Amino acid sequence: MDQDKEFLGKEPIGKLLLKLALPTVAAQLINMLYNIVDRIYIGHIPEIGADALTGVGVCMPLIMMVSAFAALVGFGGSPRASIAMGKKDNDSAEKILGNCFTTQILVSLVLTVVLLVWNRDLLMAFGASENTIGYGTRYMNIYSIGTIFVQLTLGMNAFITAQGFARTGMLSVLIGAVSNIILDPLFIFGLYMDVQGAALATIVSQALSCIWVISFLFGKKTILKIRKKNMRLAASVIFPCLALGASTFIMQASESVISVCFNASLQKYGGDIAVGAMTILTSVMQFAMLPLQGLGQGAQPIISYNYGAGGSKRVKDAFKLLLKISFGYALLLWALVMLLPGVFVRMFNSDPVLITFTKTALRVYLAALFMMGIQLACQMTFNSLGRAVESIIVAITRKFVLLLPLIFILPRIFTDNKTMAVYLAEPIADFLAVSFTIVLFTIQFRKALQKMRA
Repeated sequence: MDQDKEFLGKEPIGKLLLKLALPTVAAQLINMLYNIVDRIYIGHIPEIGADALTGVGVCMPLIMMVSAFAALVGFGGSPRASIAMGKKDNDSAEKILGNCFTTQILVSLVLTVVLLVWNRDLLMAFGASENTIGYGTRYMNIYSIGTIFVQLTLGMNAFITAQGFARTGMLSVLIGAVSNIILDPLFIFGLYMDVQGAALATIVSQALSCIWVISFLFGKKTILKIRKKNMRLAASVIFPCLALGASTFIMQASESVISVCFNASLQKYGGDIAVGAMTILTSVMQFAMLPLQGLGQGAQPIISYNYGAGGSKRVKDAFKLLLKISFGYALLLWALVMLLPGVFVRMFNSDPVLITFTKTALRVYLAALFMMGIQLACQMTFNSLGRAVESIIVAITRKFVLLLPLIFILPRIFTDNKTMAVYLAEPIADFLAVSFTIVLFTIQFRKALQKMRA
């Protein structure tokens, strides 16, 4: 790709978004395969599949938390780097990259120790039972060792995409996903390692992706390079990045907290089958959320660069196109889930009891999915504009103000079927959150455009 990033301010928006978003969406779809492929294979292990799937499902809050910390640094630093590039200040952009790289390593080391020492206690608190805890701990003991690879791959890859190297960013993920697809059946079934094989396949795959990402950012093809002089932490550099990344962190970390609350409530009202169904529901939700995030990541360099360069019309046009595509995708997937829930459920398990239960739960849980394209488009645009406060408000409102209380309130209202009442909390919270986001974004986006024109 041309080293001159001025193409971000000159090429037609539609063509530019297509060029950048297709690889990032593909990258997110491929990235989704990491956990989903694990769950598909685990769910079909003879005799132990259902319990093993539930055990690994209880691990998801911890895995989400690892990803959230990667997003805190990577998705906080990369828009700021793009804005700096729009202002023709590549030196500042490289300082951001170097500081984020160091921070990512330090965070990884802390998380590794925490996960190795306390994973069993955490999993029991998150809804594991005596039937499933063994599978969960065996998975996490191995996964924890590869935390640094996950952190650096997810966090640093954002800086590759932010420079406009969308295809390179996609390849980062593709390398790991293909490796995972190949290694999963080899380790799980060929070497009879069951859930441990799935975890080992994941960390080996992430290690390969990590080598690719770091090699690129230290290499000659990148515009922004990791340099030793920029790796010393400076509060004035890293704190604004963490502030901006806080919204994405809250979004993803809250998924972890919410998952714990869902599992605890579902274990109380529905037992292991309800917790196992939740594993499948969150997997299907990823089919929606990760491609939407990919679209937002593709639009991010366009919006951030032109915001930094003062191109208000291009910022507005980029957002409008992002909104249309995001809403269209969410609406299409929602229709498929409502019409064909069994197709999605059977991907993860063949147990007829679990399938029947989960089909109903899926329709309830994803009833407001068609609105999430609006939510993600606004959320990602806030980040692209460097609007940390607004982004945090949106994230907190959806999960902590709305969803968290509803998980515990609705079973007290709909007492005839308390388990389904728990699942119902998601669409109600989503509807209210998107309505709030639309109002807030309309006001703040207009202000941002007016400021650029002034």
